[in-house]
Formats: sequence, C-alpha cells, structure tokens
Amino acid sequence: MESVFKPKLITVLKQGIGREQLIKDILSGIIVGIVALPLAIAFAVASGVSPEKGIITAIVAGFLISLLGGSRVQIGGPTGAFIVIVYGIVAEYGLDGLLLSTIMAGVLLVLFGILRLGSLLKFFPHPLVVGFTSGIALIIFSSQIKDALGLSIDKLPADFIRKWQMYISHMDGINSIALALTIATILITVYFKKVSTVIPGSFVAILLITSATYIFDLNVATIGSLYGTIPNSISISIPDINWSNIGYYFSPAITIALLGGIESLLSAVVADGMIGSNHRSNTELIAQGIANIITPLFGGIPATGAIARTATNIRNGARTPIAGMVHAVTLLLIMLAFGKYATLIPMSCLAGVLIVVAYNMSEWRSFVGVLRGEVFDILVLITTFLLTVLLDLTVAIQVGVVLSALLFMKRMADLKPDINKSIDADVMENYAGLDPRIGIFEISGPFFFASAKEYGEIIRSLGQKYKVLIIRMRHVPFIDHTGVKNLREAIRSLQNAGIKVILSGVNPSVAETLNKERITFLVGKANQLPEFSLALKRANEVLLE
Repeated sequence: MESVFKPKLITVLKQGIGREQLIKDILSGIIVGIVALPLAIAFAVASGVSPEKGIITAIVAGFLISLLGGSRVQIGGPTGAFIVIVYGIVAEYGLDGLLLSTIMAGVLLVLFGILRLGSLLKFFPHPLVVGFTSGIALIIFSSQIKDALGLSIDKLPADFIRKWQMYISHMDGINSIALALTIATILITVYFKKVSTVIPGSFVAILLITSATYIFDLNVATIGSLYGTIPNSISISIPDINWSNIGYYFSPAITIALLGGIESLLSAVVADGMIGSNHRSNTELIAQGIANIITPLFGGIPATGAIARTATNIRNGARTPIAGMVHAVTLLLIMLAFGKYATLIPMSCLAGVLIVVAYNMSEWRSFVGVLRGEVFDILVLITTFLLTVLLDLTVAIQVGVVLSALLFMKRMADLKPDINKSIDADVMENYAGLDPRIGIFEISGPFFFASAKEYGEIIRSLGQKYKVLIIRMRHVPFIDHTGVKNLREAIRSLQNAGIKVILSGVNPSVAETLNKERITFLVGKANQLPEFSLALKRANEVLLE
C-alpha cells in the first residue's frame, strides 16, 4: 500500500517549506477560494441540486484532495464536466441515488489507485479527450439558455435536440432584463482581467449584478426564488440506502469514477507542465476516491481535479498542497459568514458565468487542430463529440476508446517498414567524434497516444543537457495528433531554454503530418533533414552561429 499511496504533502513537509513560499501558498489559497465560490454555486445549480451542495463539495473534497493527493498544486471540487452526469443521475435516481453513486465511484477510484491504473491515462488519445470535452461544453451552454434569456419553461427535456426545439418555441417570451444581466456578466467575467489578474472576473460580476438586482428590484429569477434559503452550515447527512436497488447505481458510479479519474489526472499532468514537477497518479486516484466517499456524507456532489482553478493556483505562486487546503478553509469561512446572501444571486448571472466556463471548456482551437490532422483522428473526434452531445458521455468514452484501438490496429496492419536501413561508415565516424554539446535521441516505433507522453518527457529531459538536440525519426512509421501535441510541447520547452532542435530522417508521410501541424515551421525548414549525416552537419553549423 505504501508504494501506491504517498501524499505529496508528506513529501513537502519532510523537505520543509520556506516562510516566503508558505506566504505565497496561503495568499494563493485565499484567491482560489474566492475564484471557486461562484463556480461551485453555478455548477451545483446547473446540476439540478441546491447551491450549498456545490460549496460543500469544494470545501470537503477540496481539502481532502490537497491533504492526501499526489499533486503539489491540484485544486479539487465540483467541475463543469460533471454537470451533465449529475443532472442525469438526479433526474433518474434522485438525490440519495446521486450520493450513493458518488460513494461507490469513490470506492472504484481507490481500487483504481491500488491496482496502479493511474498510468492508463495514456491510452486515452487526445482527439477522444477533446471530443468529449467539447461535447460537454456544448451541453453546458445549451442548458443555460433558459436562464440566460429568462424563459418561462417549467421543465426542460434532457434530450439535446428537443431542448433546442423547446427554446425556439418559447423565443417570444425572452426577458430583456435577464438577457441584459447575462450579457453584462459575460463581459465583466471576460474583460475584468484587464483591470486585475488577482481578483476573478466571475466573482466581481456576481457581486455587481446581484447588488444591481437587489437595489433596483429587477424582475428576474434568483437562487432564492427557486431554491429558498441556503443553509450556512455543514452537517453529516447519511443517504437513505435501499440495498435491494444497489445494482442500479453501479452504471452511474462507473461513469463518475471514469470521468473523475480522467479529469483529475489530466489536470495533474497540466500542472506538472506548468511547475516542472511530477505527480503521483495512483496516489491522486486514491485521494480522489477518498474525497468522493466522504463528501456525499456531508451532502456534497462528485468532485475531481479542476484544471482552471489549479492553473489559477499555480499562477498565483502556489507550489505546495497547503494552498489547496487554505482554499477550502476560505470557502468554509465565506459560507459561514455570507452564505445567506447567495439567495440574491440572479439565475441569469449564474448562466453568464457558466457560458464563459463552457467556452473555456470547449477547446475549440484543439478541435480545429484535430480536424486539420489525420482522418483517423478526425473520426475519433467527431464520433466522440456527437455521441456525447446526442447520446451519453459514458457511451462516448467507451466507443471512442474502442474506435481508437481498432484504428491503431489497422494502422499497424497497413505498415510495411523497411528494417534493412543502416548508418554508413562516414556517419559512424562523425558519430564517434561528436561534439559534446550535441545530443541525439532516436524514436523507434509509432509516435502515438500510448507512447507520446513518455517520448515527450524524455525529449524534454534529455535535451536540457545539450545546446543542440537531434531527434532521429527514421523508424517512426506514423505520428498521430496526441504525438504531435506532445512533440510540439517538448520542442517549445527546449526552445524556451535556448536549445535548438533538429529532426532527422523523417519519412514522407510523417513529414507531411509535421508540415500540416506546423511542427516543421516550429523547428524551421532548415532543421528538418532527410538524413542523419545532414542533421549532424547542420548541428555543427548551429553551434557556430
């Protein structure tokens, strides 16, 4: 057990935290707590549960994930990705069904960690992740149109197409005040960062819009008019368990566990890239599992690592789990002192905040980038996206993974590699007398989603030792979009450190992909050469420049 569960907090405390860093962590935690407040409320309301459940989740789960997790800077809590799932579970199984499903999902996550399944993240190709993330973003956006326009609709259908049919049939009932508040919220949320990068625009928007609604007694729906009073306390709430129906909750539990595991590890990977650290994936899964077992006992909803809040935490100087724990305590103090005022928040204001969240989640640039790539990647992207929007997220992930595996097998079956190539004597002589400032790394085999992360990390790590790094790609039969993404990130990281990268022996089909994805432009045409001898010659020229 010890080998799979090693919380980063223990490691950090053993190493010691300097006074200056401790202050940075505390300040960052306070800022992230303020950032998390409007999002926690908005995510809860959009999920079909009362607002305080989002705040409770951010407090309890946020504290536990930082206390026990495998990342230095991960911020845990409710996220936009869960809105679709939670809403569907509450509609079908009720609140107790959601709480029980979340506890079961937590148990599954702990088992994932104990069984060392954290490394399986690499088997989720980038087009699949972009596909379901973009699909979730579109569903979130669609779910907010009613409140954004102030439409009087008693119950929205869950189906995406019928939902939009309902909107269109009610367009004559738009509340102009609600629409104005939504637009104002979006503008403040997006553009307030030009005034301050410390105070979040969503927090400012909620303060200003709520104050205006109260002062001018505007005729719009508020949290209070829909949900009544909001408790400003936390207490243990054991869900009512009907053991005869326990099997019904297994399917939603798997969905929560899969999405929670994927999103938390993706967030941890993003954080690693920002701070130059390495998270412990299995420890992170166990921490996420424990958080999802305990949080429902306080009435909370599913939680996972939040990429946007984690990035905010890093940008404000946090480098230890202390920041995430302070973020949870900050939210607790805000809830105890000001929770009752949350009833005044207009629903159109929350809709504006969530529309911005949906836009940021959409990854439209990545979506367009995949569409410019290989036809197989495009097929995975579009299939996953459409299944997420029109059918079910769980089905989308399952079909996407199976489709990726099938297409990979077809690619491998179509390969006819030439294994008889060798380095000529002249090149071997140059290799023997190599300038110590030149490094060489050879990639053998397909540069695809299963190997992309490892290759990217090795390139980044190895390249730091040299002035010029030659990446030999003569035995790379193909590269997919995930491979391109990791190669691009590794090259940019080295270039930012002043290290030149030269690509050698790229075959025509891979060269076409690199050109289409602008990797050739990134390294420079002069630094992508067909033969190793030419690459060595170019490396020596670069050293003289």
